[in-house]
Amino acid sequence: MKRVAALYDIHGNLPALEAVMDEVRRERVDAVVVGGDVFPGPMPRETVRFLSSLKIPTIFICGNGDREVLAQLQGVETSWFQKAREEWRVPVRWTAEQLSVQDVETIAGWPLTAKLEIGGIGHVLFCHATPRDDNEIFTSLTPESVLLPIMEASGADVVVCGHTHMQIDRKVGNVRVVNAGSVGMPFGAAGADWLLLGPGIELRHTTYNLEKAATRVRGTSYPQAEDFAEKNILHPPAAETMLDLFTKAGLK
Repeated sequence: MKRVAALYDIHGNLPALEAVMDEVRRERVDAVVVGGDVFPGPMPRETVRFLSSLKIPTIFICGNGDREVLAQLQGVETSWFQKAREEWRVPVRWTAEQLSVQDVETIAGWPLTAKLEIGGIGHVLFCHATPRDDNEIFTSLTPESVLLPIMEASGADVVVCGHTHMQIDRKVGNVRVVNAGSVGMPFGAAGADWLLLGPGIELRHTTYNLEKAATRVRGTSYPQAEDFAEKNILHPPAAETMLDLFTKAGLK
């Protein structure tokens, strides 16, 4: 495979996804990897339909958010859901209510990882958080000694991940570890972050009409629509703030 676009953490932000895909199509990629956390978010049904209708070969992997939504669809309360604050449970519950039985079958079929051979790069493993767990946290500041056994066990030349919504490009031993960032809920500059692979590795940032996107989100029945429009589209959290929080909460 020559060129691949990696889109992570879309979180139901359809306007951001549409803008990214306009750029992806211009890059004439061979495949799109959707790296988990399509859900939860304000336009879940529309987002999964859009992704399912792409005219480009599309590979899905499951993220922790998708897994929680799937559990709700199946009538299961996970340990995370039982312990989570209500403000975190609300979007998961609402998202599940928007989806169908057919969506259950679709999401249940998404694997935790995917492997591709990409020309000029080598063996690439796509995972959501780390190769061993879809909910582990690490950052650009996490000690290499902590990450080394996790990344080298993957057997990959490159590990592509997401989950923390912040782009990273670092070496861990002999493995290049790249975080694609978030399409729908980036931390740092407003817009949409994603990754282009082949023959090199490019961290990409797409700008789009934020005010129009915020209006579209506010027009949904998403229970946290105003917060999403304001805090995830118009004025995302500062990267420095989130880096500090995630580093403290991450792998030690």
